[in-house]
Amino acid sequence: MAGKKSRRRSGKSRLRRYTQLRRWAVLILVSLVLGILLYTLYLDRIVQSRFEGQRWAIPAKVYGRPLALYPGLAISREQLQQTLDGLGYSHVSHPDIPGSYSLHKNRFLLRTRVFQFADIARGSDYLEVAIEAGAIKVLKRAGNGDPVGHYRLEPKLIGSLTSAHGEDRILLRRDTVPDPLVSALVAVEDRNFFQHFGIDPVAIGRALWANIRATRVVQGGSTLTQQLVKNFFLTGERTLWRKFNEALMAMILEYRYSKDEILEAYVNEVYLGQSGGKAIHGFALASRFYFNRPLQELDLSRTALLVALVRGPSAYDPRNYPQRAITRRDLVLDLMSAQGIIDQDMATQAKSRGLGIEQGNLQASGTPAFMDLIRRQLRRDYREEDLNAEGLRIFSTLDPWVQRQAEEGLAKQLTSLEKSRHLPKGSLQGALTLAEVETGEVLALVGDRNPRFAGFNRALDALRPVGSLIKPVVYLTALSQPGQYQLMSELEDKPIRIQGANGEIWQPGNYDKQYHGRVRLQEGLIQSHNLATVRLGLDVGLASVIDNLEAMGIHRPLDPYPSLLLGAVSLSPLEMTQMYQTLANGGYSATIKAIREVTDATGKPLSRYPLSIKPAVDTRAVFLLRHAMREVTRSGTAKALQWLLPAGSEVAGKTGTTDKLRDSWFAGFDRQRVGVVWVGRDDNGPMGLSGSAGAMRVWADLMNRIGVIPLDEHMPIGVEMVEVEPVSGLLGEGCDNAQSTPYISGSAPTSGARCARANSLMDEGLQWLQQFLD
Repeated sequence: MAGKKSRRRSGKSRLRRYTQLRRWAVLILVSLVLGILLYTLYLDRIVQSRFEGQRWAIPAKVYGRPLALYPGLAISREQLQQTLDGLGYSHVSHPDIPGSYSLHKNRFLLRTRVFQFADIARGSDYLEVAIEAGAIKVLKRAGNGDPVGHYRLEPKLIGSLTSAHGEDRILLRRDTVPDPLVSALVAVEDRNFFQHFGIDPVAIGRALWANIRATRVVQGGSTLTQQLVKNFFLTGERTLWRKFNEALMAMILEYRYSKDEILEAYVNEVYLGQSGGKAIHGFALASRFYFNRPLQELDLSRTALLVALVRGPSAYDPRNYPQRAITRRDLVLDLMSAQGIIDQDMATQAKSRGLGIEQGNLQASGTPAFMDLIRRQLRRDYREEDLNAEGLRIFSTLDPWVQRQAEEGLAKQLTSLEKSRHLPKGSLQGALTLAEVETGEVLALVGDRNPRFAGFNRALDALRPVGSLIKPVVYLTALSQPGQYQLMSELEDKPIRIQGANGEIWQPGNYDKQYHGRVRLQEGLIQSHNLATVRLGLDVGLASVIDNLEAMGIHRPLDPYPSLLLGAVSLSPLEMTQMYQTLANGGYSATIKAIREVTDATGKPLSRYPLSIKPAVDTRAVFLLRHAMREVTRSGTAKALQWLLPAGSEVAGKTGTTDKLRDSWFAGFDRQRVGVVWVGRDDNGPMGLSGSAGAMRVWADLMNRIGVIPLDEHMPIGVEMVEVEPVSGLLGEGCDNAQSTPYISGSAPTSGARCARANSLMDEGLQWLQQFLD
């Protein structure tokens, strides 16, 4: 009896424990389910907030200036072809798709691309362009023969302002994603994409079996949705917890959004390469980076290569590992063929092609020196986060073809100078700026002999003594006083000693170590006589010279020391370009600028940077000064331009050299472009190059490449041309050596030279004899 009672108590105890355990199990299960549900809701909130907000920080895109075509435009066949190639146009036998052209002799047929300009949305057009004698002879629509008066090619994408995370991308909408890309992506990465619910058990099982057979990881089972979740929401850590989150968030994503929305996000998010410190995300930017053309223009072979890169952009980098890339691309094509997406002939034909890699617009940072100028000018009007995240479109002033000539020319000339002067290889550095005379728009800017180096920007930040480049301002200041100074005024070129406030004596000398006595004012500039210049500058006053420098765009504080008159002031090449733009533009200053317009990502205009010109200095005095500066290039310190440039190349300019030949400068201009070149060493050591021996060679090479547009002087009101005998400086009409010299009205000499008087008496005698005989 006692045993039965004990067993009953034991049974009841076990039942109570079982009931209690079951209650705990239910409680734990409910808690677990509730926890998973709450965690799922938490992840759902994360997914929605990220996916429905601004998904990506889109850096501002920067475009160069478009090439405007019109009948009569001076352009060579080679320049137009290089421009089209630079835009990524395909050279074909007949252009059937946008972004392609054909060429027969000097006749181009081209199909342009659709482009959203700042002022108009333009469709694709079919054009015929014929070039004859270095200019456009025919510009018409190839379809119906209608003449075209003016046509802008789409501008080249020259770079982007990298986001704070070092990422870059060009956004695609789902309806603009090419079907072959979608087919290839699904075939290789997720063949059941359109059927699964975020995870694919079949693919997971298939990958598990393949990995067991290979005894290593050879295949993954992640879907495109899981890949998107990993890249977009999670880190790359390899843990079971991360994998659990990935699967759960993939299912949430599939529940909340359509397959098209997921696919659109994937093609914009996927990582496909690296350009320096810039990560290349999305297929659209990758197409530009690897092939220099829009994604929509890729053939099957190139499309397959981009899909091949999804597995590992570094491992299959076509620039570093071309054979690996070909093998992986061919595998993509085989998978597409095996799944019936393409036939075997198409796969075979695509595999027979090369990789088709080209120098993309964003390769190696594009034009870092110019992009530096862009960013500095934009900071006046935009916040840094706007430039890095809002997808702004910046339409710049850069001429990509001219920029290429400037980059190649600077590097080539520096190498040539090192070789001819027996200087250490790579010891010379340089900077170059080129701007449009009338507008001040920067056409080209190079800050390093390696134009892709995104380091010290010498064009903007190299503050070096400018030497004789400053002298034209001294002479302009004098010529602005026509009652006292004219081009034929006499100056004294003799020794001078000046005691400074600290008691030190400054005793300048001439470059040739000679004294030239009494010289004409224009001769002092043409031959760059230091002593005559110092005496002239002290006479007109340092304050007046500084005032003119400021009026011409030099806003840096300047100390009024006499050495300023010989260029003992450190300025950048860009600052000197601003100063010389005023001279090249006849005394009218246009602020140097790199931006034309800014729009938002949709093309809505945000900012315009209109032309702003103001009178800066006396236009009459500038005309006289330019007359002397033209003579500098004929018989003065820059006379070597007479054989460095083609015959008839009317240009003006000034050389600049500093003590111990540490800095070589040249500033010059033709009718449309003004350019400044600096050559020197970063350690400020002597290099043995004067302005004419160094920087001028670089400037001349660039002008030869882009073509000189000869100066065509238009005399302003208040200036007259007078025949002057140069020895005496008096009126010289009729003299054998008379020179036509400009004077500000009312300042010309009133008496004639002996030869002029003798000729006048002879003319009067001949007239009297003629009257007598009549």
